[in-house]
Amino acid sequence: MKALLKGLLVCGLIFSFVACSQTSRTKENTGISKVAKGDVIVLNKMDFLAKVFNYEENPDQWVYEGEKPCIVDFYADWCGPCKKVSPILRDLAILYKDDIVIYKVNVDTENELAAAFGIQSIPTLLFIPKDGEPQLAQGALPREVLIEQIDNYLLGKQ
Repeated sequence: MKALLKGLLVCGLIFSFVACSQTSRTKENTGISKVAKGDVIVLNKMDFLAKVFNYEENPDQWVYEGEKPCIVDFYADWCGPCKKVSPILRDLAILYKDDIVIYKVNVDTENELAAAFGIQSIPTLLFIPKDGEPQLAQGALPREVLIEQIDNYLLGKQ
């Protein structure tokens, strides 16, 4: 009986530890914690309108609200290809922390944003230069292609 109680106690402690660490990750992924340079930033509609493009005020003209070029990743938590792209984008956010910003928009929670950009498949990446029109790319792009897009299209290095 004592062995059973010890086992249950150990399992309970392990469960508590895992649950707490998962809660911490969730807060980081939703932007509740302070965002540092080099982080991928999760946007809701209000943040998107303020930081990227206010399509309600400018429905007929693209006006980028940001100070640096950016990438917006339209994704879903259940999407396999999105899960493959996510760590690559996190690495690129660190690598290019002084040059670009990388945002994420969850299409399941931000349906209106997804509809505003006609997102029908995920992942879809929106590459937004400081000046000029944005470009959409669909699918799980490899790291090399993402770096090429950042260097050539967003930063103008050729």
